[in-house]
Amino acid sequence: MKPTRKWLTPVLSVALSAALLAGCSGGNNGPAASPGNGEAPSNGEQTGGGFELGAQPLSFTMYGHYDWYTMPPWGGDEASAWIKENKKVDIQAIHSGGSASQKLNTMIATGDLPDAIWLERSQVERLRGAGLLAPLDEYLDKYPNLKEWLGEENINLLRSEDGHLYQIPNWYTQQPNGNGGYVVNRKIYKELGEPKLETTDDLYEYLKQVRDNYPNVVPFEPYLGKDGQGLDVLMTAFREDDQKYTGLRAVPKGDQLTSIFEDDIFIEGQQYVSKLFREKLITQDALTQTVDQVTEKVMTGRVAVYASASATDTPQDAHNELIKDDPDAGYFMIWPIHKEGLDKDKIFPGTYTSLGWNVTVITKAAENPEAIFAYYDWLTGPEGQSTIMWGPAGKFWDGMEEDGRTPKFTEAYVTEAAELTQLQTSTSNLNWAGNTVYVDRTKAAFEENLPVEQQNWATRWQREITWKTQKDATEFINIDPQPDSEEGIIRQRVEDIFTEMRAKVLYAKSDEEVIAIIEKAGQDADAAGYDKLLAYRTQKWQENLAAMKG
Repeated sequence: MKPTRKWLTPVLSVALSAALLAGCSGGNNGPAASPGNGEAPSNGEQTGGGFELGAQPLSFTMYGHYDWYTMPPWGGDEASAWIKENKKVDIQAIHSGGSASQKLNTMIATGDLPDAIWLERSQVERLRGAGLLAPLDEYLDKYPNLKEWLGEENINLLRSEDGHLYQIPNWYTQQPNGNGGYVVNRKIYKELGEPKLETTDDLYEYLKQVRDNYPNVVPFEPYLGKDGQGLDVLMTAFREDDQKYTGLRAVPKGDQLTSIFEDDIFIEGQQYVSKLFREKLITQDALTQTVDQVTEKVMTGRVAVYASASATDTPQDAHNELIKDDPDAGYFMIWPIHKEGLDKDKIFPGTYTSLGWNVTVITKAAENPEAIFAYYDWLTGPEGQSTIMWGPAGKFWDGMEEDGRTPKFTEAYVTEAAELTQLQTSTSNLNWAGNTVYVDRTKAAFEENLPVEQQNWATRWQREITWKTQKDATEFINIDPQPDSEEGIIRQRVEDIFTEMRAKVLYAKSDEEVIAIIEKAGQDADAAGYDKLLAYRTQKWQENLAAMKG
């Protein structure tokens, strides 16, 4: 699955909580006060000698370890073209060809590794254990941005069992963020009398109205249902302080992770989802549709309610297009749906972690790992993030404020918002070291002083709703076993069982059948060794809690 949540929105989401210190890049005008400790950090240049970007060419290969990921041509957009010319950085892509696992296995087997790999944190130890990765510890003091913005606590959480750091995180943070939630079609909502949309009962009644009055409109669009997405968002309506346990495949009780298949709240949520699908209130191709198919429906206004792990992405573009022809059209976000009787302020349709989304590792195949680290460190700093998010200085921003790290946004930022969105779409898949706090704070601080009609659509709803309704799930990071271990094999079996169960639940003809399907899935999971997986994850979870407490 492609988690699109952060990139296409000018103010990012996904993220986490940690002590972070401000960092400045080499293009800044002076030191800035650190948001973490109030001290003045360095100017963003290496402090102990080393590789200087722009002083000499840097060329390296990068492999994105995802079936869906195809790196855009380096230099094909304004931002990377500027980096290529001014920082003398040239990055050659190695593509997965839609078969990421096979591609990586082949590269490992042949010893033909790329210089850098962009992948999930859970897959790092496999490479580290095989002795394929370059440790990065010695570079942290030479190049200050990552250390200052990520913070020592998060660096320690990323360290491997041997005590070394091998990972550069993407979209790490110290504050809540995320885009999980619900988006509503404004025109349809007004035409139906703007009814209350707060509880699961409200949502059910509203979707029925849509179905009965708009035959060509999808009442509830869950994005890619096969990956959970909007279906998992619905599940969070039934439990206070839920950290999207559906995705965790377990439910914490006390200091133990327990079977999700035996959890009454999970079963109740699945019955609700099944009822919506059974009554054709959810798109009937939820498990098979493609991203392009979903995008087409949202862009043309043929969706009444949309939910996903990153609900601001496509609706933002659709809103901007729809209101061009009809000012009453477009989309807006609502506070997360909750079951009647629950506290609406304790419902969390999305989560974030202080370590963000995924990571980049540098392999021992790299001729100059320090130089590659220097680039990623620059990228995660103020100049790098400003360039990749808002283009080269001169168009949407021009120079830095007196703090030396905040870009001075120009009038074009507002008047040419569509062009800016197009730019960010082209660079979203090139930002491999996203600095969530820097981007979010910078953009939000500027936009909150603009009239509502001039504010970026996603930024507004992130500030008003999504950032307030995402749950910190840092404690559950890195709890998955290695794929080739006994627990890892069990995990894959449980995933397969859960995926099959989800599909069967959607097509169940009654609540009783839903119960039977989940009970059978639980039995199959137990037979596959589910108890060993739960025990493993519980141990890792408790280790995280201990580490976070110091």
